Parts: sequence; structure tokens; C-alpha cells
Amino acid sequence: MITLNGRRRIASALERLVALPERPLVVLVDNGSTDGTGDYVRSRFPEVTVVDAGTNLGAAGLNLGVAAADRPYVALADDDSWYEPGALSAAADLFDAHPSLGLINAHTLVGETKVPDPIHADMMGTPVPDDPRLPGHRILSFLQGVSIVRARAYLDAGGFDQRLLIGGPEEHLAAELLCHGWELRYVPWVVARHVPDHGRQSLLARRLGLRNSLWFVWLRRPWRRALRWTVYVVGASPKDGVTVRGLLEAIRGLPWVLRERRPLPPAVERQWKLLDEQKRTSPARQYR
Repeated sequence: MITLNGRRRIASALERLVALPERPLVVLVDNGSTDGTGDYVRSRFPEVTVVDAGTNLGAAGLNLGVAAADRPYVALADDDSWYEPGALSAAADLFDAHPSLGLINAHTLVGETKVPDPIHADMMGTPVPDDPRLPGHRILSFLQGVSIVRARAYLDAGGFDQRLLIGGPEEHLAAELLCHGWELRYVPWVVARHVPDHGRQSLLARRLGLRNSLWFVWLRRPWRRALRWTVYVVGASPKDGVTVRGLLEAIRGLPWVLRERRPLPPAVERQWKLLDEQKRTSPARQYR
């Protein structure tokens, strides 16, 4: 689990994680909190291992958590998400049975009313060739706080890129996992909860999400498709200062993006291309 100034909300998730029948090792990475989150967790949840990142690493804080856990399979969480009893053991059984499986995205119930996350409709309708021998549905990206990874796959792919912080870093890591030959699956019977304490996406997340989306297409997609996606993302975003700042940040990153550009292998690009239209029309994928 990663957190930043999560003292006010973190107890609910930790209470459920430490009470799971699987009795998992719970590791909390504190991304430089200034509200005493780390000390609070050490005092109230002494069974939780706290790792102080010292600064805000964003999603890359999970890299420290995966390394500290030192387990073959690691469930990722935010400070407002957790897993239902039995979910972790079900995921472990699937990893044991399927050596090519690198990541499982859990079925996520959102809020106190337990409404299924709308992104699941996209995951089940992903128009890419599938392997019926594998559980669930093939996916090409995932949700960071409700996914379980094979640690070897995660570390081989390099984990989350610290330059991305938040706002869609999953797309970048998913591409690396796919390029390394790992399967990513949405599995409906592995269940997680996400109870956010906010309604809409923050302005910071929207700005970084736009930037990270542009960086991804410039890094990994053929130039013609990258140009089309750039036009779409900018056009679909509100005409405001947040969009302008996100675009400027993306442009400022061009030197390292061009230096590290590695287009997806043809087999992976063919799958990604099939998702383009779905991503443009899905109500669950918006840049506003």
C-alpha cells in the first residue's frame, strides 16, 4: 500500500487488510507524508511494516513495497482500497496454476454502495484475441490500487516509473509487462473494494494524466498513431489552464521521451490498436 498524508482515511483499509483470513504481510510505503501518517500506523497497527520513502514517489512507491514484501505474489493497494476475504488466496491459486500470468486486476466494488467499477465493462469487452485456457479476460492495462502481481514479472518490467507520479502510470507498466510476455487478466471472482473520500478526479491527477498519456503514445506507439492520439487527447480535454499545463509538461519531457523511445513490438501494437476506438468512446475513460 502507498499513502501520502493518509492518516485521516487509512485506518479503514488497514483494519480490513490485517484481518484477512490469509494473514498477509502488510507493507505500507509512506510517500513523504507530513501529517504523521507513518507514526500513526506504527502505533495503531504494529503488525504493519512501514517503509519511509522520504519523498513523494507517486505510484513508484509501490516498487519499494514489492521489494520489502519479498513475496512471490504481491497485492497492490492505495490507502482507500483493500481486498475481500478469499481474494488473495484465489489469486495465488491462479498464479500457481498459470505460469504466464503476470497480473490480476480484481473486480472492484466502489463506495459504500459497492457499485462495480464501470471500467469492468471495458475490460470484459476488450476486442483483443484471448486465450480461453486462462482465467477471466485479457486486458492491456489495469488499476493500480486493486491489482495483484507476480513479483518477478513486476520487477523484471521495472515497476512504476518515478517520473510519472500519478495519473495513468499503469499504461506504461502494462506495456512493459506485455513486452516481457506476461499475461494481464481481469478476474471477476477476485474481489476488491475501493472507497474513495473524494468525488471527482483531482486537478493534479487530470494534469498528470494528460501528460502521462501523451508521453506513453510518444514513447511506445507508431508516430502516425501517436499524432492522432495527441490530437484526440488535447481535443477531448477541457480548454483550461490544467490542460495547458499538462501539455506544456509533456512537451518539456520530449528530450528524455525521444531518447528512450521504444515502439511496442508488432504483436503488442496490433493488440493496442484494437483498443483505440474503445478508449475514445468509453465513458469510463475521460480526460476531464
